[in-house]
Amino acid sequence: MKEVVLWSPEEVAGWLTDNAVPEYCEPLRSFTGRDLINLTEEDFQKSPLCRVSSDSGQRLLNMIEGLKMAHHMEAHKNGHANGHVRAGDAARHNGFGAALQLNGVPNGFKKEMIKIPMPEPERSQYPMEWGKTFLAFIYALFCFVFTTVTISVVHERVPPKEVQPPLPDAFFDRFDRVQWAFSICEINGMILVGLWFVQWLLLKYKSIISRRFFCIVGTLYLYRCITMYVTTLPVPGMHFKCSPKLFGDWESHLRRIMKLIAGGGLSITGSHNMCGDYLYSGHTVILTLTYLFIKEYSPRRLWWYHWLCWALSVVGMFCILLAHDHYTVDVVVAYYITTRLFWWYHTMANQQVLKEASQTNLLARVWWYKPFQYFEKNVQGIVPRSYHWPLRCPALARGRPVKYSRLLSAT
Repeated sequence: MKEVVLWSPEEVAGWLTDNAVPEYCEPLRSFTGRDLINLTEEDFQKSPLCRVSSDSGQRLLNMIEGLKMAHHMEAHKNGHANGHVRAGDAARHNGFGAALQLNGVPNGFKKEMIKIPMPEPERSQYPMEWGKTFLAFIYALFCFVFTTVTISVVHERVPPKEVQPPLPDAFFDRFDRVQWAFSICEINGMILVGLWFVQWLLLKYKSIISRRFFCIVGTLYLYRCITMYVTTLPVPGMHFKCSPKLFGDWESHLRRIMKLIAGGGLSITGSHNMCGDYLYSGHTVILTLTYLFIKEYSPRRLWWYHWLCWALSVVGMFCILLAHDHYTVDVVVAYYITTRLFWWYHTMANQQVLKEASQTNLLARVWWYKPFQYFEKNVQGIVPRSYHWPLRCPALARGRPVKYSRLLSAT
């Protein structure tokens, strides 16, 4: 193992990235290994390090102490044991076969006690916290049900297509309607959801990642409720066969809502034949969001997998427009809101300094910042793209090598 003091700035940046603290790569871009191990608490009180983390650099300092200890043990393992000269080695070096005395200064060798600072044990950087994940799931479920109720209510407000013709759309003017295209969109969406579910099962930190998925998808549903209710558009084409209006029959409303929930809001299941839920497109949200999560939490080397999911998402959005089931603005707005919310949330989650409200952190002004702090405050750094088998096999577990603690390995 190469000594830390000989590390180049590139090797320092690689070590920071491998240990899930890439936020320090930019302020420490010119630091060598010697500069790294000489960092002190005072350095984190000054700019620019004081703006990187909210823990005054304690996590990085603890990691540096562990790095010093590992390299110190590596350097002294030949000829030394726990800071003392080995008796056999010293005797052979001096030409004597007798054992050395346990006290005194035999043959010019001096015993030294080496103090190795041990970092204090700390909590896991990525705690599971399944209770918070359950709360995020309840939030997403509530928003989904609320959206379904809003769809049923807004359907009653849509003007008849004979009275209010479709709005002009540049895409509709250039492409004739393809009747089966919307089914292709929903099939692509189900494939992407299935791929994401399988990938989620294999993820090591599935609690944190699913919590983020529920928070984002719930907020997108909530935004859709608002835009749907305040903006009631006429149907995009004369081909629509909307279900009849109920005129205040709440029992029929409830049956229609339950049918829509049971069918997952898909036209391919025959559960969704209502009009009015146009701005913005829920199908585009699912196509875009599943692709973003698949790409973010899969290894970068699987480029072919990323391109396949991207193609499924893009083809699905194109088929929405080709079927004339949504206006172009519905798809564009859905893509814009979904990508921005995903990028904002993950940027804030990956930067410790953005998890604390301050005058310079303007992202703290969004309405969901307090729930965000609650869900993400214990997650330290970028969540690794680590995978494991969800079901443990006892036969494989018996064949694994024994893991020793730091205390046992030093004795």
